Amino acid sequence: MLYAIVGTDVPDSLAKRAAARPAHLARLEALRDEGRLVLAGPFPAIDANDPGPAGFSGSLIVAEFADLGAAQAWADADPYIEAGVYASVSVRPFRRVLP
Repeated sequence: MLYAIVGTDVPDSLAKRAAARPAHLARLEALRDEGRLVLAGPFPAIDANDPGPAGFSGSLIVAEFADLGAAQAWADADPYIEAGVYASVSVRPFRRVLP
């Protein structure tokens, strides 16, 4: 089943994001390589593709996991959590309708 993982950043998270990004992306690339990643990306803090120093307000990941517990465990191990990027993370079942 698919799950939506939404991380909400702490204020001024840009430097922490940059430091933890390689490890964060490596985990997403592993999901992609396993054919389990639907999409992933950050929420710009302003209305721009490149928010510059404004940074990001959070992230969205939609991926396939065996169950909610597996999705939660994967989310709990995100390097952004250890680095203090996320203030909170929610994990919910997701039903894809389109495309």
